[in-house]
Amino acid sequence: MKRLLVMAVSTTLTVALLVGAVTVGPVVAKGGGYEVWIVDQSDTRSDGGGTLYIYPGPALEGAAAVRAKREVIDLGGAARSLCLTTTGTAPRRPHMLTLNAAHNYAILSFVATGHVLFMEATTRAPIACIDVGAQAHAAFPAPDDSYVVVANQNGKLLQRIQTDYGTATFQLAAAATLNLATCTTPNGAACQGALRPDNAPICPVIDASSRFTFVTLRGGGLLVVDSTRSPMAIVAEYDASTVHPNGCGGMEAAGRMFINSGGGTAANPLEADLYAFPMSGIDATPNLPNTPAPSVVFSHDSRGFVDSHGTVLTKDQRFLWVADRAANRVVVVDTASASVVGEFGLTGAVSADPAPDLMGIAPAGNRVFVALRGPNPLTANVTTVDNAVGATPGLGIMRVTGSGRTGVFQAIAPISHVIGGVERADPHGIAVRRTK
Repeated sequence: MKRLLVMAVSTTLTVALLVGAVTVGPVVAKGGGYEVWIVDQSDTRSDGGGTLYIYPGPALEGAAAVRAKREVIDLGGAARSLCLTTTGTAPRRPHMLTLNAAHNYAILSFVATGHVLFMEATTRAPIACIDVGAQAHAAFPAPDDSYVVVANQNGKLLQRIQTDYGTATFQLAAAATLNLATCTTPNGAACQGALRPDNAPICPVIDASSRFTFVTLRGGGLLVVDSTRSPMAIVAEYDASTVHPNGCGGMEAAGRMFINSGGGTAANPLEADLYAFPMSGIDATPNLPNTPAPSVVFSHDSRGFVDSHGTVLTKDQRFLWVADRAANRVVVVDTASASVVGEFGLTGAVSADPAPDLMGIAPAGNRVFVALRGPNPLTANVTTVDNAVGATPGLGIMRVTGSGRTGVFQAIAPISHVIGGVERADPHGIAVRRTK
């Protein structure tokens, strides 16, 4: 259990932990339409590894989700061998998982090393491995499938990989690299300094035009860059008083880019904010600092034990769900008005402490899938507060209700990796892949 949660609401956590508290029926082994991919960060070898689980989507929609069959891929096998052969080093701690627009390639970034792995989605074969340097926290593909932007976190670099999925060609574009520690903004301010104290990039969220990337920063503030240029060029800048640290959830809808702020670092363990940036005017030259100004959709910092992270849009993009892994709830935002319309908690019979993190949605829009953190999280947990600690590691399934205005936590497909009698499973990266 999370330490602050136990102190604050210990009386609510006396219920039994019922991971599989659902009625079970026949297990669906195969299903058309989509798959759910989820990555366990925990090591499968002494020098790293990790495990990729792939579930047929329909198997997760019924009462038998707790027993859904899955493919299991040890990332300490063929993927590690490919990276060793092509880069000379082994990848460690698979963290973020994304899909290209065509859903024929998966892109996996390794946060304890600098590796970005490209996998052919149908065959599950690792095709290319690129080492960007210090730390590949996240690698996000452009909607037009022409490139991937990589947040080299501790290297404090924003990097670009040119992609041609048709020919399976992937190349790091060295000339495109933007050094976030040493650069200067168009307004003459230091990229990193008094306005933005720690420019380790967290998540680069690319807009629908495939031109602009919103880069969240570990110490707070935000930079918007034209990611098609070489080097990538800053077009808008925001300071830490305007945008708080550690954002990673980003979704574009209704003419706005929604970006959150979260916790998970020693300097900022607890945080939950959501901002809406207008897309109109983002390409003005030059943009004055903090322009175009974002609106604050919510700020839950006064609630105390909060840590906003994963986001997902409902099928019609009417509502945005924002997961709070510390508070075990989902906040629901109306994208048209950029306002909170409700929230729902996830603690109860399915899990007393789910720690919801990153999310994805089924193509039909009827289910949202969420990575549930484990009791020994490997990333983004501050041990003095245990903001990312969960009791039931696995793939959580939420049924979408009220046309996306709310949801019901339905079941968990559990993921376990016990080493020396200790549960080490720590699911994080997740993606929903269309198969037809």
